[in-house]
Amino acid sequence: MSDAIRVKVPAKVNLRLAVGPLRPDGYHHLFTVFHAVGLHDEVTITQAERGAGVIVRIVGEGADSLPSGADNIAARAAELAAQRAGRSADVEIAITKAIPVAGGMAGGSADAAAVLVGCAALWPGTLSAGDLHALAADLGSDVAFLIEGGTMIGTGRGEILTPVLAQGEFHWVIAVSDAGLPTPQVYAELDRLRADLDVAEPAADDALLRALRIGDERALGRALSNDLQAAAVSLRPELARLLEAGADLGALGGIVSGSGPTCVFLARDRVMALTSSTSKGMTSALSSAARCSRSAARKAASRWRSLSSRSVSAASTRWRPDVVRRTRMLRRSAASGSRSTSPAVSSRSMRLVVVPLVTSVCAPSCPGDIS
Repeated sequence: MSDAIRVKVPAKVNLRLAVGPLRPDGYHHLFTVFHAVGLHDEVTITQAERGAGVIVRIVGEGADSLPSGADNIAARAAELAAQRAGRSADVEIAITKAIPVAGGMAGGSADAAAVLVGCAALWPGTLSAGDLHALAADLGSDVAFLIEGGTMIGTGRGEILTPVLAQGEFHWVIAVSDAGLPTPQVYAELDRLRADLDVAEPAADDALLRALRIGDERALGRALSNDLQAAAVSLRPELARLLEAGADLGALGGIVSGSGPTCVFLARDRVMALTSSTSKGMTSALSSAARCSRSAARKAASRWRSLSSRSVSAASTRWRPDVVRRTRMLRRSAASGSRSTSPAVSSRSMRLVVVPLVTSVCAPSCPGDIS
């Protein structure tokens, strides 16, 4: 085959994550505000020979810890997409990871979303936007958002999306650890901590939504919240020191991202993000966190990333996907497992990675429009 589809898909942070009581189906009602940031995985999908099945190859951040067979969520996405499209599930998927594994930034969901969008482009006219969102809901709570990108409210399990009116440019410092926290474990710990409490249904935070609407980074920093943070800190107490260090250095706000252990800090501007990420206090806190993590997982290390994100009014902008048709040369490169030139590659040493400002990746109104 001569064509391959490359999809560049962002990580997410939860600006607000309100978790309701445990439901009979084992999930929780959520009210969350998703926000895409400038840290990306790159996924290349190529039509394989008939009978080859789904082939997954992974390089980059945490690749060694991920399954490459049918258990990988990207492979499941390809199977579901092929079934819905009426095609044989014979595709090669090459994933270059930069989003941390089990880090609360939806790296697996991002890859699944990229595969759905890529399959729609690979098989024009077979998968509608509605198909993609239905499949995304089957795959996981975050997948639908990663198809859309930008900034959105998520309700239900997180799969019911509503665009947020937002503007402005936000600069983030992100502390990433190689020792992940499994999402089910964090939710179970939250249920344990709240076992004797009357848990209310999750609700919106007007202050946060107003901050996004007017692009006020200080108000946004004050409004950041995450109900899962207490559970993540209970399981990984060293995260408390990281959060305190960020506050001491003047971050406008800081929280555990999603189920953790990634911590995100909102900075006043890019200069502050760079300065904070190399400060002695933050470096000391990171070193302490890395030492604590090694007691549970050897060779664990933490490092900073300085990221930017941009919010644009959902009423005036139609996001489009970063999907590119490539030549046979790309297919050979992806199949051989060659590394991306992305700066966010796996490392065992503490370092600062500056990621250029990138807008969000999202699905088109009709996948057949991709060229």
